[in-house]
Amino acid sequence: MVRCKSRARLSDQQLFSSLLEGNLHAFDQLVIRYKRRLLNFVFRFVGDQQTAEDIVQETFLRVYGKRKEYRSIANLSTWMFTIAGNLAKSELRRRKRWRVVSINQDEEGSGIDIADESHRPDEITEEKIRDGYIQEAINSLPPKYREVVLLRDIEGLPYEEIARMIGCPVGTAKSRVNRGRLQLQEKLRRVIEEM
Repeated sequence: MVRCKSRARLSDQQLFSSLLEGNLHAFDQLVIRYKRRLLNFVFRFVGDQQTAEDIVQETFLRVYGKRKEYRSIANLSTWMFTIAGNLAKSELRRRKRWRVVSINQDEEGSGIDIADESHRPDEITEEKIRDGYIQEAINSLPPKYREVVLLRDIEGLPYEEIARMIGCPVGTAKSRVNRGRLQLQEKLRRVIEEM
């Protein structure tokens, strides 16, 4: 049983085992541990804060609902990121099918964090513009490259875990990351040249 006042940080597996025994506090701890990382991953994938929040919520609902089906052949985090990635890809396919264009591109809906007040206004503006270009370039990558670049470069996952998540050999995962990075560099180079 997981105790609220436990000083030692429990592993994901310990929390999950406790959840399987009926301890809902363990699930809360998993949500707290992974919500921010999953939200960051999904937001960079779909480019819309509200949609990302909905997908992360659905991810946790599926984790909870399918908790008895989980087999510990991969890390629990890998399983959760796989669920989130699949939901994000489904959202992108849905958007493409219906040709929905997000009009929520203002500062309030973009999910950009509030900048440190110690920065000068011109630095803040330049940073927001740069972040916008980077996010736009990431969003324009094909989904198979976008997913692996985000998992590797934003989430810092090892290639082996990425390969398990996307269901391919490690070499293919490395190749996709490299191709995605090259496409991203090319897109950003063109933006810089146009400025």
